[in-house]
Amino acid sequence: MNGDDRDRDERPRRSWREIDQLRDGTRSGRSDPHQRPRSRAAQARAKAAAQSYLKDAAKLFAGGPGGAEGERLSKKLRDAHGSSGLAEVCREYRDALGMPSDPALLALFLDSDDSELVVSGLAALAQLQEQDALEVSAGLRSQLRLLAQSSDDSVAEAAEELLERL
Repeated sequence: MNGDDRDRDERPRRSWREIDQLRDGTRSGRSDPHQRPRSRAAQARAKAAAQSYLKDAAKLFAGGPGGAEGERLSKKLRDAHGSSGLAEVCREYRDALGMPSDPALLALFLDSDDSELVVSGLAALAQLQEQDALEVSAGLRSQLRLLAQSSDDSVAEAAEELLERL
């Protein structure tokens, strides 16, 4: 055993925590990770970023649009699909939360057999399409083609306009 091996064995070994602390200290631009930005502009950016982060986090825990009430009404709307009370549940959802932004829920509005609700649903789909937030499926196209043949002129015109945009 030479002198270098003995020196290595006699030195105290660092723990993983100590090694990580040494690494973090050399990589970080600041010595204290909790130190606030110094310039006013940097402070404003940090505050805006924190507020944006908290707002996004609050949305995650809210459970969707309308929070718990929105989840309850969405479930009620899905459960009412195919029943005679669908239009009533659609009105309840619309009055409480406005028109949904979920295309699947909007498709339920199109099945409501109430021309006012159907036209409102088509208008909401058109808005989603303008925002490039609408993924058009074959089922939605078929549903729109059927609505374009409706005897109600307002429903037929709205469906035809949306089909032309897609």
